[in-house]
Amino acid sequence: MTDRPKVVPGKTSVADDVLDRELLDGVRGGNRGAFHELYVKYYHLLLRFIYRITGQLETAQEGVNDVMLVVWRSAAAFEGKSRVSTWILGIAYRKALKLRQGARRWTERFKAADADSDELSAPADEHISRTDLRDLRDLLDHGMRNLPAKQRAVVELTYFYGYSYEEIAAIVDCPVNTVKTRMFHARARLKSLLPSLGRDDL
Repeated sequence: MTDRPKVVPGKTSVADDVLDRELLDGVRGGNRGAFHELYVKYYHLLLRFIYRITGQLETAQEGVNDVMLVVWRSAAAFEGKSRVSTWILGIAYRKALKLRQGARRWTERFKAADADSDELSAPADEHISRTDLRDLRDLLDHGMRNLPAKQRAVVELTYFYGYSYEEIAAIVDCPVNTVKTRMFHARARLKSLLPSLGRDDL
């Protein structure tokens, strides 16, 4: 494994959710094959998400296993009111906050994505160099690292995973207006930390 989590696509599609529900039904019945398939499918998504909150790769790896253990033990608790991915990320969010609180200090420099990340791939403008992209990535890393964990999670779920505020509210277990407030403060904080970006579309 590399020293940074692999970047994965955002939230699941309707077809993906149908498959997730079938796998989760299997997990409810003790089907280890279904659990393994679900584990493999969500490993990188969870690793990236928990890593973005905790800033520690080993902690994030531990967190993935903890989250999936909860999924194995509590599959019957899923009521089908949301996507399976929303339910699993809700577990991951709570676990990540606990892991972050228990960490003594940051041990790795926060990284947003691999150099070959599709999420931060080169824009169509061919005049933007790899060095410029790397500098931009570093600026974003710096900004995200300095956001409170709860604000960071909202930004991550919105811009990297594509969830709506309503879905994020279900994941982090708070009112939609609280999600909007956290996003407002996160954007204001990022703009104050990253004045050189000179952009208003954060």
